[in-house]
Parts: sequence; C-alpha cells; structure tokens
Amino acid sequence: MRRVYAAEAIEDLSRLRAFIAEHDPNAAGRVAAELLERLETLPRFPRMGRPVAAAPEPETVRDMVFGRYVVRYSVHRETLVILRVWHELEGRGGS
Repeated sequence: MRRVYAAEAIEDLSRLRAFIAEHDPNAAGRVAAELLERLETLPRFPRMGRPVAAAPEPETVRDMVFGRYVVRYSVHRETLVILRVWHELEGRGGS
C-alpha cells in the first residue's frame, strides 16, 4: 500500500516542527523523525486507527494516536492518504 500526504498534512508537519523548534530546537528534529517513522507503519496496518464517526465514511477515515499527536488518514484500496496531523492539545477532532 502506498502512503501519500495531503497538502494540509504537509503544512501540519511543518507547523508542528516550527512550533517545537521555538521552544526546543533539538526536540523538533527528534519529534519529527519519530512521527514520520510511525507514519511508515500505517500502510502495513491501515485499520489500526479508530474510525472517525463524524466522517462521511467512518470506516475509510481513521485517527491514530502516536504519543500526544493525532494523525487523521483515509484508507483506499492501494493508497493510504495522511490527511491531517495535530497535537492533542490543539483539539482538532472535528476538523
């Protein structure tokens, strides 16, 4: 299964890294690397996230929690699309 990133997810990752870098530049790279490493596992286990009940197709759109970060993604036949990424304190569950 191929993994692709929506433009919003790429912006989210950049925003999160920049925010962390403001407070701890060393942590920014480490957190970004850990998050990307975790994202690599999603295509192997695409159904491990929980369905998003508010989504038009809850079985297709899922949320996976990695530490304090939430990754929203959609699962398709041959592709897994990373839709959004946020820190749990941002409260984007309905976004």
